[in-house]
Amino acid sequence: MTDQSVPVDAAAFATLVQPYRRELLVHCYRMLGSMQDAEDALQEALVAAWRGLPEFEGRSSLRTWLYRVTTNRCLNVRRSMLRRREMEWNVPDFLPPEPTKLGEVVWLEPMPTGAAAPGPDQHVEQAETISLMFLTALQLLPRRQVAALLLRDLLGFSAAEVADMLATTEQAVHSALKRARAGMARAGRDLPTHDGNLSAEARRTAASFARAYEASDLDGLLALLTDDVFLSMPPMPLEYVGRDLVGQFTQLFFATGRRYRLVGTEANCQPAFGVYVLTPDGNFHATGLFVLAIRGDRVSALTRFESSHLAAFGLPRWLPAGPSARPES
Repeated sequence: MTDQSVPVDAAAFATLVQPYRRELLVHCYRMLGSMQDAEDALQEALVAAWRGLPEFEGRSSLRTWLYRVTTNRCLNVRRSMLRRREMEWNVPDFLPPEPTKLGEVVWLEPMPTGAAAPGPDQHVEQAETISLMFLTALQLLPRRQVAALLLRDLLGFSAAEVADMLATTEQAVHSALKRARAGMARAGRDLPTHDGNLSAEARRTAASFARAYEASDLDGLLALLTDDVFLSMPPMPLEYVGRDLVGQFTQLFFATGRRYRLVGTEANCQPAFGVYVLTPDGNFHATGLFVLAIRGDRVSALTRFESSHLAAFGLPRWLPAGPSARPES
């Protein structure tokens, strides 16, 4: 190894790569769509990078080397992994209305916003490229197209650097990139648009949504939705498009007479809420996580995740009955 500044001691190596861990985790998450898979892939990649230091030889920056090892680990994961199976409807009290379609990306998982914002100067870029809609579109692309798109367009590596990372030619990189851009454009036509930021207006809309939901106010909630609002609920494949269908779905929950409480948080640089339902023991128990996409002063998409994700957001499994824990708008 010619670069004597790179230590071989494991503890020293961990210190050296620490500044890159967060951005590498986000990179893995974009490639895999799952926080659990991203964390596992990053850990394995960093172990491989440490063990492969003799191959590094200082011919590129350490950051470039880490992206090379991490990207190839994610490519291997996407090639070999069995995507999580879709979940069947598991609410015994009622049957859902016929969905508009069945989603393909049932393994998608939310990411706490704090893990996706390396610095304030990168916030807007991160918000646009860590949204659930962007992640969904990425997962629909072939794995090497995803790698080329992220490395070239998002991270700014040169075509020569990307070709070296992927052990291919610059011509192949340009070809993959062209197909990836076209694929993202096609996917974007079928996915809802949103503003991609957490503006004061977006926060007010999200707070109004929470108040309407807690009050089981269907009319008030529907008034906050766009005409083309999109509802999904991974790992269940059911997807609903349009205010009428989303209203039919939501009315089924409100008609049960259950009382809900929503606790605010942020996921994927989007407003989010832990959702709790009042149970016979007098406490509110976790039932899911809502992530909202906001366009203007309306909700353009609502994604519901399982309650198992709440711990990653620092949200409890239950809340005592009492005043709402939702922050004021």
